[in-house]
Amino acid sequence: MNRQDPRRSGGQPDSPTMPIHRGSTPGQNGRQGWHVAETQPISAVPAEPGPDQAFEQAAEQTQVIRPVSPSKPSLLKASGSMAIATLISRITGFFWKLLLAFAVGFGVINDSFNVSNTLPNSIFELLIGGVLTSVVVPVLVRSQKADADGGQRFVQQMMTLAVVVLGIGTVIAVLCAPILTWIFVTESDNSNTELVNVLAYLLLPQIFFYGLSALAGAILQSKQIFSPPAWAPVVNNLVVIVTIGVYMLLPGEMSLNPVSMSDAHVLVLGIGVTLGVVSQAAIQVPALRATGFTFRWRWGWDSRLSEFGGLALWMLAYVAVSQVGLIALSRVAFTGDEGGWSTYNYVWMLLQLPYGVIGFSIMTAILPRMSAAAADEDYAKVIDDLSLGNRLSTVTLMPVSAVMTALGVPLALALFALRGETGSATTLGVALAVSAFGVLPYALTMMQMRTFNALNDARTPTLIMVVMTVAKVLLAILVAGFLPSDQIVFGLTFVNSFTFVVGWLVGEAWLRHRLGPLGSRRFLTTLGKSLVASVIGGLAAWGVAIGIDALVPGSAGAGTGWLQLLIGSVVGFTVIFGLMSMLRVAELQPAIGRLTGLLRRR
Repeated sequence: MNRQDPRRSGGQPDSPTMPIHRGSTPGQNGRQGWHVAETQPISAVPAEPGPDQAFEQAAEQTQVIRPVSPSKPSLLKASGSMAIATLISRITGFFWKLLLAFAVGFGVINDSFNVSNTLPNSIFELLIGGVLTSVVVPVLVRSQKADADGGQRFVQQMMTLAVVVLGIGTVIAVLCAPILTWIFVTESDNSNTELVNVLAYLLLPQIFFYGLSALAGAILQSKQIFSPPAWAPVVNNLVVIVTIGVYMLLPGEMSLNPVSMSDAHVLVLGIGVTLGVVSQAAIQVPALRATGFTFRWRWGWDSRLSEFGGLALWMLAYVAVSQVGLIALSRVAFTGDEGGWSTYNYVWMLLQLPYGVIGFSIMTAILPRMSAAAADEDYAKVIDDLSLGNRLSTVTLMPVSAVMTALGVPLALALFALRGETGSATTLGVALAVSAFGVLPYALTMMQMRTFNALNDARTPTLIMVVMTVAKVLLAILVAGFLPSDQIVFGLTFVNSFTFVVGWLVGEAWLRHRLGPLGSRRFLTTLGKSLVASVIGGLAAWGVAIGIDALVPGSAGAGTGWLQLLIGSVVGFTVIFGLMSMLRVAELQPAIGRLTGLLRRR
């Protein structure tokens, strides 16, 4: 996933290698809970005033979605709770990746682990993950309403089928571990396929438990129970943190010549990380039982599972195509310097953090109303909501992108120069700086994908992914052919971000063809003002970093990095938001109100 597992939330929701018909969106029918907006359009929200008058006034000016009546759980409260869970999940996920870098560095062990840990995610998505996250929840909701037993028999039938598919798929994947390693890893002096194989044998059983976790989460979400699925990845992360702590306490180091499955370091890392996924599934079982659900084997095929067959096929196609891009990047990364694949994954994880917290909040506010408008075939409102989502994303994410570009190296030094190894941290920082421009295009592409989802169109996102993947593969080949080995990681991180620029432009053209003019003038005005402010603020932050580096004696390390990062960020964001206010960026106030409102409504 040229990504970390989003179920641990060290990675990204809506990764380019994950299906985009994932999860649920806040409900608008007055009941507490969320509905799957992609395939279950939701009725419109009554225009009732909420308790936050400042936010409401801004919402009237920029069409931000409003809370429902005070007597019922508000949309802001629902999405705020999910945003908090996502934030904590991402923080703990990032922490264990940081801890892993401290324990094993950026070399062969980290590269091998990242590839091996990608395999179960990739196989799960290809096997059944896309179908589970796109098809099951809406079908479950319908069965609960239509069946006399509240859908119990249907759920048991569905779970029986899924368990069998997951079990068989997991066994085949484990047996084929060497083949999977060969697909993802290029033989070179900087790779260790034997270690990848050994770790893959220990990590591939995660496939089965990812499936159980997704099934349990889907059933709970269909019953409007959201806390266990939202917080389960945090439990996963905590188990992995403990695992890495135990790994660090082991005497000696992992043996690479020869690699042995019996090595205590290998066993602790492989089994412990897999236990994290097991715990992610297990933590949801008590909540599932509390709903009255009991599992029993029920064989046969229910016709309702065929209703979304076309959607499921497009989902699988989306995942399969995205995996091609992941494989291309992975193979090219192993032709570069040692640690390149780990560096790439850490950069991608950092780039996803702003979207995972800020973009998630915006998406949960916009998507339900967009889905309701699409269900009513009110495409003018769909366009308005898309434009609003793009503008709110611009004013919140472009400043982050600018500061990350200016302070990429200080950020990497602050976080990763933990053992005095500044060389790898500096490389990561430069890679982050050259790719941070992709934060906003990533959010805009995901917003467009969700718009197609709201229109019940699974085909177009898959075709857009085909275009993005073709661009990614071709550019990756150019990187491998023309850049020296020590710069390949910079080329790959740039290619990944540039791919989202391609996706954004292609999605824009496709949506124009589908819906007509998209109100681009207003968006471009916001984009232009935000860009001017962000460039100036980014330069200010960069100037601060340069000044601090000149004043602090000796070579830069973690301490200097933190000093540059903290002071530079304060100066950079102050300049950016001050200029945006002076330039009268209309979306600034509601965007900030939206984010602070989420934190107040936990």
